[in-house]
Amino acid sequence: MENTPREEIRRIVERQREFFRSGRTLDLEFRRENLRALERALHKWEGRLADALWQDLHKSYEEAYLTELSIVLGEVKNHIAHLGRWAAPRRVCTPLKMFPSRSKVIQEPLGCSLIIAPWNYPVQLLLNPLVGAISAGCTAVLKPSPYVPRVSRVMEEMIRETFAPEYVAVVQGNREVNTALLEERYDIIFFTGSPSLGRRVMRAASEHLTPVVLELGGKSPCIVDRDADIPMAARRIAWGKSLNAGQTCIAPDYLLVHAEVKERLIEALRKEFEHLLGKNPQEAKHFVRIVSDKAFDRLTGYLKDGNVRIGGTYDRQERYIHPTVLDGVREDSPIMQEEIFGPLFPLLTFNTTDEAIAFVNRREKPLALYYFGEDRGNIGKVLRHTSSGGACINDTIMHIANENLPFGGVGHSGMSSYHDKESFLVFSHQRAVVTTPTWLDLPFRYMPYRFFGMVKRVL
Repeated sequence: MENTPREEIRRIVERQREFFRSGRTLDLEFRRENLRALERALHKWEGRLADALWQDLHKSYEEAYLTELSIVLGEVKNHIAHLGRWAAPRRVCTPLKMFPSRSKVIQEPLGCSLIIAPWNYPVQLLLNPLVGAISAGCTAVLKPSPYVPRVSRVMEEMIRETFAPEYVAVVQGNREVNTALLEERYDIIFFTGSPSLGRRVMRAASEHLTPVVLELGGKSPCIVDRDADIPMAARRIAWGKSLNAGQTCIAPDYLLVHAEVKERLIEALRKEFEHLLGKNPQEAKHFVRIVSDKAFDRLTGYLKDGNVRIGGTYDRQERYIHPTVLDGVREDSPIMQEEIFGPLFPLLTFNTTDEAIAFVNRREKPLALYYFGEDRGNIGKVLRHTSSGGACINDTIMHIANENLPFGGVGHSGMSSYHDKESFLVFSHQRAVVTTPTWLDLPFRYMPYRFFGMVKRVL
């Protein structure tokens, strides 16, 4: 895939700034029509997008639709239905000391946006933020990942057919293109990717004091307590780790298991992986491959960090790795230092819920936290005494499926949230407006502050 030339990038950004200044995007019907255009495009290009996802990632049509296309379509429909209410001026209470003024908040678009997406969910994570940008009235420069070249090319063709480039445009290429993109000035940058790249984005944005949304990742713990429903926990954990071959920012990253149920959980996971993917997952239609040789080599290098209890086999030619559980993993081992982003599951044990909480809190705040157990006291304790972008109790992944919930990280796992109204708000500025009539002008605020004693009591 050819890099978009630096001069073309500069030209795109300049044209989008001019288009935004024209005021066209301020009209709500203009925004609705472009949301409808995106919805029509997704239906029209569904087959080609699904084929490209299969070629780049070995992602089945069913998984492509459930985890990519359906999520974007749901977001589009939601924004079309609620845009008028979200964009309406909001009256707020005005205190007596400001009589006879009135106060309101108006939503205004930030302007020209840059959206940089990763490769693991290349359709959803590029287009879902775009829905928010269109809904809020922004223009958008889109940067898909070069690691999924077929998907990125189809996305570019779809966007070019659907939108004028001065409104929404796609820029292609490697990290050199990212550098060129980040040299330009935007009104908001929306980045999804690794914490290391997130730091680069934030440094570049600081040059222009550009607001950023960072959707990162981290090591999302999966805690299985002694009173958990082990068969159910194993089924939902195995599914959460098998989805996209573990290449999901909210995949359960490592297992923290009560020592009393460790062996039961390992055997239950063995059965559930086989139930989901068959005896040979390499032949399974619904098991995704690792995205690159570099990622494959990194993942297989982790196999020496513990004792293989499930899986452990791989095929470099296909970039296939069997879902693997590693026992006897040390807290300071390489596999426990960075997000795994693959179908490997290090397993560590604990003896009390407090011990598990302390383990989680010794690490950076994760994007997700999963807890399996029935004791309400322990559930409340885990939620109160840990912090994560999102959480599921007795489940994995599913908090992202509810479009009414905000999605985002905290601390090392990101900043700001989106989905539903949050997507509209994150691309908007909430502008405070006070309107004061001229028929009355109370003298108390003016120098030399007469009747200050009475004014002080009112304040």
